[in-house]
Amino acid sequence: MPWVYLILLIVSVATSYALRPRPPKAAPATLADVNVPQIEIGKPVAVAFGEVWIDDSNVLWFGDLNTFPITQGGKK
Repeated sequence: MPWVYLILLIVSVATSYALRPRPPKAAPATLADVNVPQIEIGKPVAVAFGEVWIDDSNVLWFGDLNTFPITQGGKK
């Protein structure tokens, strides 16, 4: 009788694995997805002393947002 339970367990695990929902593949982020403030000519520059949160600041440079594929594996 234990063999019947073992077979039912294996069948139910295989069925659960085959019928599980698969998440959609996420697309990589692009430059259009990044919301970065831009510099405007004639806009005054805020001077902050200490730790403050500035909602609308001029950003002159935000880093390199290019992506490159990984072509080599890591060293082990």
